[in-house]
Amino acid sequence: MQLPSCWRAPALRLARIMVLLTVAAGLAACSAVRLGYNTLGDVAYWWLDSYLDFTPQQASRVREDLVRLHQWHRSEELPRFEQMLQRMEQLVPRDVTPEQACGFMTEFRERLLAVARQAETAAVPLATGLEPDQLLHLQHKYEKNNADYTSEWVRLGPAEQKEKRYRQFLDRAEMIYGRLDEPQRQELRRDVDRSIFDPKRILTERQRRQQDALQTVGRIVRERVAFDEARVMLRGYVERALTPPGAAARAYQDALVTEGCRHFAILHNSTTLAQREAAVRRLRAWQRDLRELATGR
Repeated sequence: MQLPSCWRAPALRLARIMVLLTVAAGLAACSAVRLGYNTLGDVAYWWLDSYLDFTPQQASRVREDLVRLHQWHRSEELPRFEQMLQRMEQLVPRDVTPEQACGFMTEFRERLLAVARQAETAAVPLATGLEPDQLLHLQHKYEKNNADYTSEWVRLGPAEQKEKRYRQFLDRAEMIYGRLDEPQRQELRRDVDRSIFDPKRILTERQRRQQDALQTVGRIVRERVAFDEARVMLRGYVERALTPPGAAARAYQDALVTEGCRHFAILHNSTTLAQREAAVRRLRAWQRDLRELATGR
């Protein structure tokens, strides 16, 4: 099951970093991931700086804000993800429905919003203090990202796209269940072949979000709006990023999520007792990793 891409506004990008690294901590039991989470402040700073090219004054404040947000996330959010993994573990021994799989997608969305809300006290002052040349830097960064995505996905032929997605999904599935047998692999490939995934449509939505971010932050910069108004504007952007305003874009995003939940349920329900036992062991190990991260280890 694949999370829909979202949240390209750098003023709120930290929320995405936090959640993705938390998910990574819950999906890969290795010291490198734990090290990545424990050095999250530096990772987040350099990622944000690549989008906005901070001034020395901004850099100092951003680093301090990242430390505070990281501390909050460690104590408040990591236990929530551990609880989510516990609920996943309870479902693993049985067959699951697409609706049950999608329930976890809803939880991921809630956690994204929670981090965004917590990040507002840092994101709003940052947005109101940006300069026009930083917006130009942001625009150029978006253009580079889009060129990379075009090269990596859009320019591939249909067969190459399908093979790339199949390999991605196979790696994720085998990380959970261990090696899939040949019938399971064939079913996974059929799911990919039938998928409505369209890199061009995803690029179009991505560009819409980027323009929305540039316009929203640009207005905040030009008009030097007050804190409360800027907060409302940035919240509006986040909502539009998570739920596209166009009916066709919303329908496509919903269809992709539904498709992913259905494919996950089909795969899980095809697994053997041994594969499910392997998944339970992995989930328990990942819960232990999250507990260690939550206590600062």
